Amino acid sequence: MSLADKHIVVTAGGTREAIDPVRYIGNRSSGKMGYALAEAARDRGAEVTLVTAPTTLSDPSGIEVIRIESAVQMKAAVTEATSGADVLIMAAAVADYQPKKVAGQKIKKETGDGLTLELIKTPDTLAEVEGNFVRVGFAAESQDLLVNARAKLQKKRCDLFVANDITAPDSGFEVDTNKVSLIDKDGQVDDLPLMSKREVAHKVLDRVEELLNKRTKEKKDGGQ
Repeated sequence: MSLADKHIVVTAGGTREAIDPVRYIGNRSSGKMGYALAEAARDRGAEVTLVTAPTTLSDPSGIEVIRIESAVQMKAAVTEATSGADVLIMAAAVADYQPKKVAGQKIKKETGDGLTLELIKTPDTLAEVEGNFVRVGFAAESQDLLVNARAKLQKKRCDLFVANDITAPDSGFEVDTNKVSLIDKDGQVDDLPLMSKREVAHKVLDRVEELLNKRTKEKKDGGQ
């Protein structure tokens, strides 16, 4: 139980940004990576809170599950859940944009030849939420994988970033395997082979434990 007495918040799934009462902007995230992380952390003895956007997955046992839909709801739930937490692992695929206005009634096709949506940015939960916890981010990229992931690591003040190329076979959305690279604050890259998402979860948690142990040591040394 290497994470006993630790509180870990994990996010999962893809947010839905409403257009009208029927339609939404979404993405292909299945939530499998986030759920694997939550279950692996639970198995290591952690108290786990899973903040999840809609998925078809069943609630994992022994884990507090908070269900949300939108990016705004995600930020509010994560802000509350991370109060006093030790780790935030942001594996959810949060939409970057949301409609500026949400129609109160279903938009009818016959109202015109086309439909134009004005989009605004959604909150950046990982960058904006405050707290003295280990931050782990995920980057799903289709090009310039490491360049984009390094930029996000800095912008979002993360201790570790998990980058995966969604164009690679059997990696990324809607599959049970993943091929990722782990990038730390010093710029070191650990390229992992294709493995199950549960195995990836444990590799990520190995690094999380290292970061937690480092913080404990620094705190102890600073008090001497």
